[in-house]
Amino acid sequence: MSGPRVVLVGPMGVGKSTVGQLLAERLGVAYRDTDDDIVAEAGRSIAEVFVDEGEDAFRAMEKQAVRRALAEHDGVLALGGGSILDPDTRDLLAGQRVLYLAMDVEEAVKRTGLNAARPLLAVNPRKQWRELMEARRPLYEGVATAVVTTDGRTPEEVSQAALDALELKEA
Repeated sequence: MSGPRVVLVGPMGVGKSTVGQLLAERLGVAYRDTDDDIVAEAGRSIAEVFVDEGEDAFRAMEKQAVRRALAEHDGVLALGGGSILDPDTRDLLAGQRVLYLAMDVEEAVKRTGLNAARPLLAVNPRKQWRELMEARRPLYEGVATAVVTTDGRTPEEVSQAALDALELKEA
């Protein structure tokens, strides 16, 4: 199988970056996050891209970042929470080892505070998060090889559950 050892998907604040870095360390491979790639390429934060250019422009940048990372990276790759909205991206994930990190809304509130720095959650964040997840959950599940729930677990516990779920051996 070419491409990353593991691709992490899931909602904002679920811990893709933290768990991804732990997994990469345990597997002895590099970690990459497409959100970081977009920030580096755009020269500004994702929130600024949303405000300055709109969601459509951001999604186009995201699609290209995911395509490039899937082609170039062979370690652990974390994708932005909305990247799975694009059907081409979902097609690219077919045949990849994809881990969906899941959490419920109460966990999201604890972790992110559902704050205004999250551009899609600026008004009534709890309601918007639920609506986002209702729309996205089937897409996450559709691309996932395995699902690991993060609620009430430490990043170390989640990374171990991920290794177990994907039957990966540590380096």
